[in-house]
Amino acid sequence: MNNQDVINEIRQKIDIVDLIGEYIPLIQKGKNFFGVCPFHNDTNPSMSVSREKQIYKCFSCGASGNAFNFLMDYEHIDFKEAVKILGEKSGVEVSGIRVNAKTTKYDRYYEMYDIANKFYQNNINTKEGNGAKKYLESRHIDDELIKEFGIGLSLSKNDSLINILFSKNYSMKEIEDLGLATNNHDIYMNRIMFPLHDINGRVVGFSGRIFDDSNANKYMNTKETVIFKKGECLYNYHIARDYCRKLKFVIIVEGFMDAIRLSQIGYKNVIALMGTAMTNEQMNLVKKLSNNIYLSLDGDDAGQQAILNIGEQLTKLNLNVRVIGLPSDKKEHDPDEFIIKYGKERFDGLLEAALGYSDFKINCLKRGVNFNSDVEMAKYVDSVVREVSTIKDEIRREIILKKLANDTNLSYNTLEKRLSEYLEFQQVIDKDEVVQKKNVSKKPMDKYTKASYVLIYSMLNDSWVIRKFEKENVHLITKELRYLASEICYYYRKYGNINMADFYTYLTDKEELKIIYNFIMSFEYDDEINVRAIDDYIAVIKEYNMRQEIKRLKELIKRENDPIAKAEIAERIRLLRIGE
Repeated sequence: MNNQDVINEIRQKIDIVDLIGEYIPLIQKGKNFFGVCPFHNDTNPSMSVSREKQIYKCFSCGASGNAFNFLMDYEHIDFKEAVKILGEKSGVEVSGIRVNAKTTKYDRYYEMYDIANKFYQNNINTKEGNGAKKYLESRHIDDELIKEFGIGLSLSKNDSLINILFSKNYSMKEIEDLGLATNNHDIYMNRIMFPLHDINGRVVGFSGRIFDDSNANKYMNTKETVIFKKGECLYNYHIARDYCRKLKFVIIVEGFMDAIRLSQIGYKNVIALMGTAMTNEQMNLVKKLSNNIYLSLDGDDAGQQAILNIGEQLTKLNLNVRVIGLPSDKKEHDPDEFIIKYGKERFDGLLEAALGYSDFKINCLKRGVNFNSDVEMAKYVDSVVREVSTIKDEIRREIILKKLANDTNLSYNTLEKRLSEYLEFQQVIDKDEVVQKKNVSKKPMDKYTKASYVLIYSMLNDSWVIRKFEKENVHLITKELRYLASEICYYYRKYGNINMADFYTYLTDKEELKIIYNFIMSFEYDDEINVRAIDDYIAVIKEYNMRQEIKRLKELIKRENDPIAKAEIAERIRLLRIGE
């Protein structure tokens, strides 16, 4: 079998509903399955998965494809890796398959950072690295952890890395643009280097930490470049991804040292923030790891506020957020210091006793409240009831309200009445969001575009439409659509059959066609297409071509000076109008 046959065999053995169901919960409605789309900030199920067609599509963001596409987009892997994973899952041998590695215009820059990373890693294992290693030992970072996390050392010479990159034919402009040099000197000098990876595991930046008595800033991070966007990276994400999938939860910490320490005691499903805030891109990355999130940020005031901010954002994505309570009144208020002093078992206990985010927030609301003040107590009660209204579990609602009634000497009925008001208000908001979502539609299509899209869709649904399309010699309205239709016809002639799922795979390395194809697939179509309907759509396309030809001929008449030639053109226009 050739590559395409093997790839199609893998696709046919993988049920897309089962595959996507491993990543997001799916609910069957009619013959299709629906779930919250992982490719945008979706709060209502917008993704439809068809077992019959073996494809998925989101009606909000337009994401669509087959099993390979889903795995590639969800896991941020290339087609070759997706084939390997699904081949193993389906039991199909893929060792003989050759898939061209996907290149990007930034490959040269990734290679530059790979060279820099290896240079730094080598430095720490030389005589010049003794001081850095001694510091790391004082922080309980041994050789095994140094190797596991690729920790390195930048030298005190200001041109050490530059000279190496020069020898590899990199220019000073490239080196400076990519954040490795400034003013013709190495930007990192005499610092312990923590490599920063993108979600695919490529080194795209560094965080350099001082380890001597220097007065310089403790950390120096790579500036944003064409390959490093701070808001799109999470430390250790590329390693934690597989562990999160197996363990069904992810732990989020603040710093690199926290992530390294947790990994050392067995929690490989840990990621670290690039600060104390999260961007939308980072939250979507977290959402792809697991629905179960454990926040283990610092126990000080800044860490607690960060938990409130991040927890609020993540719960809005319908994620199950829990908070690992670290002591706020001790020196050991971050995971790294806590584990060093108290050990793995004590941290295990904190994880086991982690509070649900709403419980944590309610506890925070109580801090600093003057219960002798009617105004402060009323404000506190109202904020707690508002938070309770976001909890779906009715039993938990009742437990919290009864406890609140006891703490404040208010009647349960009073609190329950206020809760009902908030719930009614939330229902109104939810209904309004649903109405707005329904009202937000794509730009209306003219009849010619609609006819073209339906023809493309129908050709993939029923091969007889392909045969009719070729027989009628249909000329679609744009060159992109004509190119796509030509590829559909070619695929059908070559393989003798066609379906949407396999054609998605065929388009893997045809980026321009994939864009228009995905856009076409983002609309809803009637699967019951008959011959008469197809004839009507073809007639609409021919009408468009006729109008365009008349338009062209009219422009030709304007430029023509010969009366006889003008008459001939006018006759051609007349014949077109009467259908001859």
